[in-house]
Amino acid sequence: MDATPAQPVPPSVRAQVLATEHWSLLATRSMTWSEVMSRITIHLTVTSASLVVLALVAQATGFGTGFRVMAIGLAAYSLVLGTLTAARVHNASHDDAAMVLGMNRLRAAYVDLDPGIAPYLVAGTTSDREGLMLTYLMGARRSTFSHVVASTAMFMNAVNTMVAGTLGALVAYAVGAGPVVTSVVGVLTALAHLGAMVEWGRRTFGVDPPGAGQGRVP
Repeated sequence: MDATPAQPVPPSVRAQVLATEHWSLLATRSMTWSEVMSRITIHLTVTSASLVVLALVAQATGFGTGFRVMAIGLAAYSLVLGTLTAARVHNASHDDAAMVLGMNRLRAAYVDLDPGIAPYLVAGTTSDREGLMLTYLMGARRSTFSHVVASTAMFMNAVNTMVAGTLGALVAYAVGAGPVVTSVVGVLTALAHLGAMVEWGRRTFGVDPPGAGQGRVP
């Protein structure tokens, strides 16, 4: 018995399926960044609490060996926690780019269903870096430098760089280094950490975005 030929899917059903996928990606983006912001808040709270603990210890015992050991331990802990948080922000940004490109492809499908809506769309409809940035900026004019420097990932890098520099200086001071050497070690440690994190980001985001080139590219 011959199989019944598949009936064409009505445009209204296609639009409903596309809208469902669109809302799913929006919800995923919202949950992702809500979780990321919670982790950043926890990290900053722990770092601030560490400073309060060190202040109380210094008042009680002075700046002796005990204080230096505790300061190094808390700085190391804060740096590890901050680096893990920065890695989560980094991965979330990567995933976010993929979801934005996915929604761009969905908008391209909306335009295929109704070409007349194209002039009213503010976000991008292409699966390339230009479409990605169009969606992020929503038509605003902004340099890539400004976009990167003001990002959440760079904020975390700045916080962790200060902690890394402080940790390097504390270790140098603990082993008997003088003020000049302690300062130099702190600065070099901070720059090394910042350079490593920036290079990681450059290697990841300097290539085509995840999912680029898939779907409709007018």
